Amino acid sequence: MSAGVRTGLVLGAGGVLGSAWMVGALAALTVRLDRPLGDLDLVLGTSAGSVLGAALRCGVDVCELIRHQRGNQADDRLPGIRTLDRETGDGLPPVPLPWIGSPRLLAAAARAPWSMNPVIAAAGLLPVGRARMGSLVPLVDALQARIGVTQDRWVPGRPLWVVAVDYDTGRRVVFGREGAPPSSVADAVLASCSIPGWFHPKVIDGHRYIDGGVASSTSLGLLARPGAPELDEVYVLAPMASHDHDQPRDAIAILERGVRRLLTRWLDQEVRAVRAAGVRVTVLTPGPADLVAMGGNLMNTHRRVQVLETSLDTSAVALARALTGQGQAAA
Repeated sequence: MSAGVRTGLVLGAGGVLGSAWMVGALAALTVRLDRPLGDLDLVLGTSAGSVLGAALRCGVDVCELIRHQRGNQADDRLPGIRTLDRETGDGLPPVPLPWIGSPRLLAAAARAPWSMNPVIAAAGLLPVGRARMGSLVPLVDALQARIGVTQDRWVPGRPLWVVAVDYDTGRRVVFGREGAPPSSVADAVLASCSIPGWFHPKVIDGHRYIDGGVASSTSLGLLARPGAPELDEVYVLAPMASHDHDQPRDAIAILERGVRRLLTRWLDQEVRAVRAAGVRVTVLTPGPADLVAMGGNLMNTHRRVQVLETSLDTSAVALARALTGQGQAAA
């Protein structure tokens, strides 16, 4: 990266294993750039990516992220990875509450079906999730305390964008962007991670929010819209997409790969839109070896370390391939 180049980092949704894969990919990326990842001109995080994005903006380096993923963190004041694993259900959601998640969202979709993302509308049909990630808030608060808290409860310095979806209107909300609803970083991250049907929606200032990945697995398309910051290049880590697949035999993994192919097509559309705006886009996605390590359940905590170690091996090669001119690569 040349001096003066305005660089953004987009960290996508992907659950427990997507987070582990991204940490491995970040290790490859950090040696390629001329400044810490937390100092880039924009960090945009969705769902699992919002946790990592907040950590980077709070001064956490990749080595600490790797130690945390391995369960060997040095800071005992932070909730350990096993605590977070238990709150995610250790790979399986608790039985949800016996009622529809958002009748208001369904009513809004019925009034204007052509104007709402069908995936967001479908989320309204899911029952209300029971799980809560209580330790995520103190984790982010503790990280933020390292660098100080601004008067508006956000991180100082360059922008951190955290994406969630209003569960009653279907509107995508970008916390940290000018004009966004006020929120602490920790509350915004929790909102962005609230998978509908699994986790209870996060309430901020009277509004219920769910996982930003419902609208887009990376939210990259936001950078092609009016009001986006001026960037010269952007690096995208997309755990839920893949440009090179494995050949699983497990039924759940086969289904997951089908969804992954659809998400990849949607990501490719967003990439084209951002490139059309004159921004260089480099995309990293899990490759065949990473997918074998992941299996079919991205919330399976028992595969975390295997996914991390695989990504540490594969991502450097994939990034080098992408930077030679292909623009996107599977790890």
